[in-house]
Amino acid sequence: MKSAATRREFLKRSAAIGAFTIVPAHVLGGVDHIAPSEKLNIAAIGVGGMGAANINAVAATENIVALCDVDEVRAAGTFNQFPNAKRFEDFRVMLDKMHNSIDAVIVATPDHTHAVAAMEAIRHDKHVYVQKPLARTIHETRVLTRAAREHKVVTQMGNQGHSGDGIRRICEWIWDGAIGPVRQVHAWTNRPCWPQGINRPSDTPPVPETLNWDLWLGPSPQRPYHPAYVPGNWRGWVDFGTGALGDMGCHILDPVVWALKLKYPLSIQASFVTDSQNNYAHCAETYPKASIVHYKFPARGDMPPVTVHWYDGGLMPERPEELEPGRRMGEDTGGVLFVGDRGKLMCGNTASSPQLIPYDTMQAYRQPEPSIPRIKDDTGGHEMNWVRACKGQETACSDFQTAGPLSEMVVMGNLALFFPNEELMWDEAAAEIRNRPEAKAIITPSFRDGWTL
Repeated sequence: MKSAATRREFLKRSAAIGAFTIVPAHVLGGVDHIAPSEKLNIAAIGVGGMGAANINAVAATENIVALCDVDEVRAAGTFNQFPNAKRFEDFRVMLDKMHNSIDAVIVATPDHTHAVAAMEAIRHDKHVYVQKPLARTIHETRVLTRAAREHKVVTQMGNQGHSGDGIRRICEWIWDGAIGPVRQVHAWTNRPCWPQGINRPSDTPPVPETLNWDLWLGPSPQRPYHPAYVPGNWRGWVDFGTGALGDMGCHILDPVVWALKLKYPLSIQASFVTDSQNNYAHCAETYPKASIVHYKFPARGDMPPVTVHWYDGGLMPERPEELEPGRRMGEDTGGVLFVGDRGKLMCGNTASSPQLIPYDTMQAYRQPEPSIPRIKDDTGGHEMNWVRACKGQETACSDFQTAGPLSEMVVMGNLALFFPNEELMWDEAAAEIRNRPEAKAIITPSFRDGWTL
């Protein structure tokens, strides 16, 4: 039997070897070392909902050895599917007890526990796959990105469109000059499809016996249990989720960031929809029903300054004149419109179906040869890209060094909602708003006692 220490040492070494490299067993010392094709021992934190999908994407080829969830009912399907996996409520206990038996960890909890769960796994030197957005706040995102780099673990954020062909074609077309220099981008989503712009419930129903409410709250401030938060509507609450922008921005804005080589904006500005009964000017409880966020970015190399406009809650940009009558913008769930000096490019929700518009422009365009390596298109492509990277066979395409700045940009838009109709000037080095120093409390909120990064 090979020791767990040997497994960890191999996986860490092989992940650092580099992209698209398979290391023969004899190079690593023969039969006492793990071949890159050997199965990973994977644990998962948050195993209902999207977590179940992430697990199933890797379960056919890897070992699922531990499952952690605070909600027995939500997790029941996955618990039953993997009866031999050890079960836990507290991921800290799981990682301590099974440190020598786990190689990699999937984190698919609500947004407010992404950072603490992923950081605990990284401290244990485990490779980590984390659902999007990487974390709920700018500070958490930066800390995770730095920790992954320092511990040299393999990481991946769950924005699966980053593994697709569509996002690569968008990059290649824009870099080829298909629409000329891009100075404006419009991106939108139909989210939220959960309640937002509402008041905190005042009644206090009993906590279900199958739910550990204290562990579900994690680092967020104490409040009474209510079904308004779980299992899925936490996305709209400021203490737990990241609203429509956080939920979909890491998908929809991903091709914008990659193709235009964006990192941190110079400034952000937001406005949003209110109703006659409530004014959510400071987003005290939930994100607004609908909002618009504007990001201004500086020039990057030979690319000019660009403004990115985000719309959610049913708000949309003006329909481009070039789009043929009857043809929809993007997809029903969202899309992106790149506005270049010599044309326009449109795509769907996760960089799907990219097209130059009008259609005859697309027909006439001679596409460049692919220049960005493609990810193997198999079942569980995004998750399996991470698995293969853990074994040193290729590079994780959306590791935290890539996903961290993207996530930071996305949740920065939520920060602007606290100061509506103001242009907030971002100081990237200090991670603060220069003209609103009080925003520091939102950028780096305090944790509940007993929780830390």
